[in-house]
Amino acid sequence: MRISILSTLRLRRPTKLNLRSSFTGLVALLLISGNGFAQTSANQSGSNIDVAEIVNKAEQAAYYAGNDGRSMARMLIVDEQGRKQMRQFTILRKDVLNEAGADTGDQRMLVFFSRPTEVEGTVFRVEKHAALNTDDDRWLYLPALDLVKRIAAGDKRTSFVGSHFFYEDVSGRATAQDSFELLEQTQTHYRLKATPKDTALVEFSHYVVEIDKDTYLPTLINFYKGDNNYRRVEAVTIETIQGNPTVVRSKVTDLASGGYTLMEFRGIEYDIGLPDSIFSERSLRVPPQNYIK
Repeated sequence: MRISILSTLRLRRPTKLNLRSSFTGLVALLLISGNGFAQTSANQSGSNIDVAEIVNKAEQAAYYAGNDGRSMARMLIVDEQGRKQMRQFTILRKDVLNEAGADTGDQRMLVFFSRPTEVEGTVFRVEKHAALNTDDDRWLYLPALDLVKRIAAGDKRTSFVGSHFFYEDVSGRATAQDSFELLEQTQTHYRLKATPKDTALVEFSHYVVEIDKDTYLPTLINFYKGDNNYRRVEAVTIETIQGNPTVVRSKVTDLASGGYTLMEFRGIEYDIGLPDSIFSERSLRVPPQNYIK
């Protein structure tokens, strides 16, 4: 599984736990799948909890809702001095199926910015790859320059369009890069700790995620540098849409500066029949208006 901010568009995934997932919806919450787990941990009653089972249920809850999806979103960016910026955009995503119609684990995503004027026409494109040894492909189209910029793997943990979200929050972090263990369970949540296998590739030493026991949605992630909790991602509001618990409001906070970015989603729809043809480089310059209005 991966960390990704697009969980509102719930990515539909195969049940294999070694696939890379993405947290869609620009909601930086956490899904857990893949290797690197401490498989069991004692719970409060003394019995064992299977971490992989928790992960699988979280994956089902967060991603298995339709073969494609669409959402409109608004991002409020507030810096450490209280100055505010706004971003408005539409997100489209689609699962990639094989010739037999089975889900491959790959996905395609487009994010079309419409406001304010200085970012209007900007498009973020992602091609996700289920293979653990294959990096996702990410591009950013800058209309003022008529330039398609490829986002290098080394830039994936940098600011996404000036917000407190990172590119990797949007397109997802492969959890095969991390080791997981169950810290505890409360009456309402499971708490898991993730430690990166290669600390040179990231700015954090570990992160802790809380998963709701009723919905199995990840609701809170705290990132640490040693003992310093410097970054937080949280699900602020969850609603049921088409029978699925869905994060409709999320927040990322820079705990050092006090700045934060608030994300709100509306018009969320699943299974709208998005054609494969729109997930192409052509759509960067000629957006599919029928699907983003």
